[in-house]
This record gives sequence, structure tokens and C-alpha cells, in this order.
Amino acid sequence: MNRNREERRRFLLAKSTEEGLDVPTQDIRLLGRLFPYIRQFSFLFTVALILMPIMAALSAAQPAIIKYAVDAMVAEELDTLTKFALLFLGAVVAEFVVGFIQTYTMQLGGQKATAALRSDVFNHIERLSMSYFDRTPIGRVVTRVTNDIDSLAELFSTGAITAAADLLKLAFYAIAMMLIDLRLALFTFLALPPLLILVNFFRKRARKAFRAIRFAIAQLNTYMAEQVSGLAVVKAYGKERESAEEYSSINDDYRRANYSAIRYDALLYSVVEAIAAVAIAGVLYFAAGEALGLEANALAAAYIGTVVAFYEFIQRFFIPIRDLATKYTVIQQGLASAERIFATLDIDELDGVGGKSPLPEEHEGPAIEIRDLSFAYRPGQPVLEKIAFTIERGERVAIVGSTGSGKTTLTSLLLRLYEPPKGSVFIRGCDVRELDVDALRSAFSVVPQDVFLFSGTILDNIALGTEPDRERARHAIERVSAGPLVASRGGLDGIVSERGQNFSAGERQLLAFARAVYHDRPFLILDEATANVDSETEAELERAVHHATEGRTSIIIAHRLSTIRDADRILVFHRGRLAESGTHDELIAKDGIYRRLHALHFESDQKIA
Repeated sequence: MNRNREERRRFLLAKSTEEGLDVPTQDIRLLGRLFPYIRQFSFLFTVALILMPIMAALSAAQPAIIKYAVDAMVAEELDTLTKFALLFLGAVVAEFVVGFIQTYTMQLGGQKATAALRSDVFNHIERLSMSYFDRTPIGRVVTRVTNDIDSLAELFSTGAITAAADLLKLAFYAIAMMLIDLRLALFTFLALPPLLILVNFFRKRARKAFRAIRFAIAQLNTYMAEQVSGLAVVKAYGKERESAEEYSSINDDYRRANYSAIRYDALLYSVVEAIAAVAIAGVLYFAAGEALGLEANALAAAYIGTVVAFYEFIQRFFIPIRDLATKYTVIQQGLASAERIFATLDIDELDGVGGKSPLPEEHEGPAIEIRDLSFAYRPGQPVLEKIAFTIERGERVAIVGSTGSGKTTLTSLLLRLYEPPKGSVFIRGCDVRELDVDALRSAFSVVPQDVFLFSGTILDNIALGTEPDRERARHAIERVSAGPLVASRGGLDGIVSERGQNFSAGERQLLAFARAVYHDRPFLILDEATANVDSETEAELERAVHHATEGRTSIIIAHRLSTIRDADRILVFHRGRLAESGTHDELIAKDGIYRRLHALHFESDQKIA
């Protein structure tokens, strides 16, 4: 049991790391890739950037004002002291107002930029080929659009941009300190080299820690998505305890990854605080020595304002450095997420690339032609081998065969969900690889075995992808005998929950038939469309199928051979090859694979009866 669990953990880890994101990426390059999104909202960012030096100057002016106020107090100049006190108050109020506007515009721009990035990531994911999703856990895909984008958004709210404001403050503080007393300023700056060395030391390790956190959260999301999707099976086989232990094990990996990041964060924060304390003590000691060296008491007294100002400057000087230490962890986390986001955007396995030709309205030859088609999902494991046949316009063709014989794969290639070999699949005389993929798919209605319904209303699901037409939807519902079902669920405005879980499998099948009839397209694919309905409903659906397929080029995949007796032609697939072809009566007379399948099917039905 433990061995199996460890193998699953290794599988999840492999799925989380297979994009090769363990290779470090230059921070500047990542920020550069964010620039196009920032540029879209340049006005907001420009306002925020213009206000940054103003805010830094107002902050740096306050300790200087304190110096002159203390000098006035020592000199017992009350009027001058009052003026500087009012000036200090004005500087504080102005800094607050400017800071509010700067923070608001920056965060507003950041949210708009990350919203644009989130949309681009989602749109790119939708354009990826099915082969990408065959090998990519859903949890990892969800993580890109949610957790990683949210982490990147913090670069604008508490990360890189506010860090730039802190650096500006440091620059203004340094200039003000040097203007007031160059020697004291240089003495203060002695603390910077060791601090920068330590920051760089922690920087390299923090990036690695936050990358590990991203991997771990992707594992958690992947496992959670799998377990929630298969919860009924988990409960049926009493696997709750084992699943909880597996999740706890993955969760421990996530906790350990966070521990590492927290350790570096705490160490960096503590080091900055310690260096700041040492710097203050050193400056006070140095300043005391300077004051004692002054011969005149008046000069020594005047030096008090400088010492007080420097104490305030140092306190302020190390606050941005301390904040930079905290924000640096946010920056590292954001950049680790940026690596993964842009790696996803760089995936070039796009769906339906290259085809631009429209689908012809009319064609004199076959509606569908398959020429010597071979296909494999994995090298060396062919699913289809040298398949060749044609389907005429309006012909109803059934495809039968054992599980894994390639029936559904063929329909996926017709829709170009997977890329067929060039020159092997033709619709109305055009190679599907040369057709515009939207034009190609808009010619097909599909009723799959596993019907997917989206959250919304029954009308939304029937009119999927088009502007809803209530009268047209009612007509489609009546044609597939789904009227009583829809009426029992509140009519066309009846609620459909997530994935249609408030409908049975057979009810979802009926709505999928209504969807296909509603769209009224020239090609119809029924993939085990009656697999999840009872015998009474199946009889009704057979009548609906007859009306729905009339005058349309139809491909009907079925295990229930009773549903395809009236097909114009039946294709029998066996181990990825086209083994037999003909009408029901012709194939029964051949005494081949179809006849054996037919005999097994009806023998099974008689036993059940």
C-alpha cells in the first residue's frame, strides 16, 4: 500500500515538474514579459510613477525639518520653531495624500494588468490541443489561472512596484543625510555592503523555496481535482482513509516547502533588524565623539539637531530595507509564479493551427472521405491502421466494434481534436488540416457518450455557443421526446448545476440530443448516444434519431446493435482496422465479426430478460 502511494506521489510530482520549470529564469526577462500588460494601462502606472519621487521627497524632508526645528528650539526661537512645526505637519499630510493616490492608482493598474494576463492565459489554454490535456493534470491547469495569477498580482500590491518606491526613499534619505553631514552619512552607509551580501545570499535560496511551493500547490490541486471527480468511486470502494493519508502526505510536502520559505524570510528580516540596531548605536557613538570634539558649547548644542535628524533618518532608512526584505519574498513568489505562467503561454501545441480555408457549401463527391488513415496517441501504439472509406451526403453510417478499436478516435480526427496525418481525412473534398477549425467544427453536431452540461439553465445548455431561441429550443426538445423531462425541471429556465449533476446520465443524454437537433448542422456524430438510457427511452430516441439524421450525413457509433439496424451502411472496426462493411443483412450473411457481435449482443439481452 505504501509503495503504491509513493508511486502515485512520484507521478504527481512528475506531472508538476514536467514543464521544466526548475531551470532558473532571469528576473529582468520575466518583468520584461509583463511590460505589454502594464503598457495597456500606462496612464495609471505613469501617475503612480510620477508620484513616487514626490512621496519620497516629502518623506525625506521630514527629518530635515525636525533638525531645523530642534536647532530653533535650542536657540530659543519660538516663532521659527512654530513655522517648522507647521511645515512638518504639512509634509506629513501631503505625504499621506500623495501616498494614497500613488498606492490606489498603482494597485488599480496592477489589477487591470493581471486581469488581462489571466484572460490571455485562459484563452491560450482553450486553444491548446487535446494531446496537451491528455497528459496534463487538471489541477495544474487550474493553478495557473488562479493561484499563480493571484501570486503575480501581489507584485503590484505589495511587491516589485512598492519596492521601487522604497528604493527611491532610500536614495532621497541618502542625499539628505549627505547634505546635512557627509561624515555621519558615510559612517551610516558602512552597514550597506554586508547587508547587500546577505540579501543576495538569501535571494538565491528564496527563489528555490518558492518554486518548490508552486510545485507543491500544483500537486495538491491535481490530487484534489482527481479525488473530487471520483468521489463516488472513492466512497463505493471504501478508499476514504487511504485518500486522506495520500492527501496528508502531499500536504506535508507543501508544508515543508513553506517552512523553507518562512525560514529564509524570518532570517532575512532578523538580519536587517540587527544591522539597523547596530547602525543606530554606531552613529550615536560616532556623533557623540564628534560633539565632544567641538570646542564651543554653542556648536556642540547646535549639533544636537543633526544627531536627532540622523536618528530619525536611520530609523526611516532601515524601514524600507526591512520592508524590502519582506517584499522580496513576495517578489520571489511572484516571479516563481511568473515562470510557470509564461511557460504555459509558451506552449505551442495549439489546436487547429494552419488551416484557413472555409468549408465549401456544396461538393459533388463524398461528404466524408478517409484515405489510408493511421493514427497513434503514442509512438509504436497505433489506434487506427490504414483505414479507408467514404460517406456520401445524407448517408447514415454506423460504426461498431469492440472497446478500443478506434471508433471514437476516428470522430476526434474528423473534428480535428487531434491532428490527423496530412492527406488522410477529407470533408467535402477538403483536407481537414487545411480547413479553418471553427468552420470545420461548426458543421458538426455531436452527441457524446459522456455528456457535459454547464452551470446555467436548460436553455443555455441547449443553445450552447449561440444566442438562445426559445421557440427553436422547444421544437428541438419535442423532437427528442424530452418535453416531460424539461417540464419537470421548471421549463427552459430550469437550473442546471455544475456538470449537470442534478440530472441523471440518461437525462443528460436527452438534453444532448436536443442540443444537436437545435443546432441543425449538416453533419451529425452520435457516439454511444443511447448508452445511458433505458429501453423505453431508447425507443423514443431511436425515433428522434431517425428524424434528426434524415437528410444529414450521420455517423452513429453504437454498442447496442439494435439501434443501427436501419443504417445505410455499417462499418466494423477490429483492432484498429476496418474489418467489414455493408448493410445489416449483408453483414449477417457474411458470418463474420459483425454476426458474432450481433449474436453475443442478443444472447446477452435474452439472459437479462
